[in-house]
Amino acid sequence: MSPIRTTWHYERSWWDRGYVSIAGVDEVGMGCLAGPVIAGAVILQPNTRIDFIRDSKLLTPGMRETLAEKIRRTAVAWGIGEATPEEISALNLRNAGLLAMRRALEALSKTPDAVLVDAFHIPSIAQPQEAITKGDRKVRSIAAASIVAKVHRDALMTELDRQHPGYGFAVHKGYGTEEHRRALTTLGPSPIHRPSFAPVRALLDGNGAPLPHDDHSAMVPTL
Repeated sequence: MSPIRTTWHYERSWWDRGYVSIAGVDEVGMGCLAGPVIAGAVILQPNTRIDFIRDSKLLTPGMRETLAEKIRRTAVAWGIGEATPEEISALNLRNAGLLAMRRALEALSKTPDAVLVDAFHIPSIAQPQEAITKGDRKVRSIAAASIVAKVHRDALMTELDRQHPGYGFAVHKGYGTEEHRRALTTLGPSPIHRPSFAPVRALLDGNGAPLPHDDHSAMVPTL
């Protein structure tokens, strides 16, 4: 288990200024070749005790599932937002991620007084906000949002694997693994692949070829 621990420090700094409901927001799936970007927003009860809340990437799938259930059950409110592959292509990856975050906030059953965001500043929201670098490793509510979003997206990609068999979405969840790239080259892009990402776009343009395993262009869109 990683020694990294999230704290209530950032939430407390807002509580001390009179803000009561503080929402943490984070996104997952930005670097995938397929599937939507998913964002989570979570308002936790002040000083709620849920052990092991931290960046979802530092947890096993089983731990994420257990923690997501506890977070959803005990949170003041939680919400999920999505940006589709088509929106990623139309808006660019960064703006699609921000759209998913805004939608996650709009999905909350309670309007937060302030918002803490992992790395980004979300445009067009009424609440004051704070962008925190590596917030999913520091801030309790942001880490909770990352867990809820990750579990939701993994379940969605498992369902999409049944709808689009052969690509292995249930295993790699849309990330650009060697297995995924081989399937993409063999089968061609599916309806849930991101057409603005270089490996997908190359195949759609008719000149695609398998990429070297260490070619990180799979992780960024061609804009």
